[in-house]
Amino acid sequence: MSGAGEGERVWTVVEMIRWTTGWLQGKGFHNARLNAEMLLAGVLRLKRLDLYLQFDRPLRAEEVAEFKARLLRRAKREPLQYIEGIAHFRHLVLRVDARVLIPRPETEVLVDAVLAWARGREALSAADVGTGSGAIALALATEGPFARVVATDVEPGALDVARANHALAAPDAPIEFRLGESYGPLDGDRFDVVVSNPPYVGLDERDALDPEVRDWEPARALFAGADGLEVVRGLVSGACGVLRPGGLLALEVGAAQTEAVAEMVRAVPQFLEPAVLRDLSGRERIVTAELRA
Repeated sequence: MSGAGEGERVWTVVEMIRWTTGWLQGKGFHNARLNAEMLLAGVLRLKRLDLYLQFDRPLRAEEVAEFKARLLRRAKREPLQYIEGIAHFRHLVLRVDARVLIPRPETEVLVDAVLAWARGREALSAADVGTGSGAIALALATEGPFARVVATDVEPGALDVARANHALAAPDAPIEFRLGESYGPLDGDRFDVVVSNPPYVGLDERDALDPEVRDWEPARALFAGADGLEVVRGLVSGACGVLRPGGLLALEVGAAQTEAVAEMVRAVPQFLEPAVLRDLSGRERIVTAELRA
């Protein structure tokens, strides 16, 4: 693409997509065409499929320059969501950057589980422990019967992102943000629901992670001790001091961790038998349990 920003060549949409697809394939991208289209759609402020209606559109020099900058970032395996600065979660469009994990479809299943439990109830309260971008808290506050949601995170930068998303996506949603680790920021409050997508990757799994995750997403939101369950243990063991009688604990965990987490729950006599739910790919990923009334 040398010289494209210098007026030596005028690129059309389809030419840029074809050139970029080949270039990314040469760098080992398996979904090179999709990446090319997503990057260019972001530059042109279009939906990806709308590119097909503008294949012969010539690109302005400033558009080529912006595209080249984004392409070089992507070549380093920086996630598309960080490059674009946005991620989609349910009905929400959220701002994201390297201070927070990118919201994923598995976490939408976690929200579904909480909303199903909450259906038919009124004026509930929820604590979202480790809120990151605020995705779970915002989804519960805008979709469910929650009169109060407290969202916590150990990282000030993550809370800055979550507060910004609250202001942009749902400023009237009843969410309060608090800084601190695990249940510490809840300060003795009691909730109908405690929900969390905590760090659950073991340190010995680090090298097996996709470089887009390992090298770009915040390590403190990913890793939790040797087996990945360090944070989950505290969430399960301390939940009785945070939940109201009859309340729900809902956790997203790793696909190989659900039985271990279910056993943690069974070891706390105040809990009823836990439920294990599958994600959209059919993998066991969600553990929920009700506190005895």
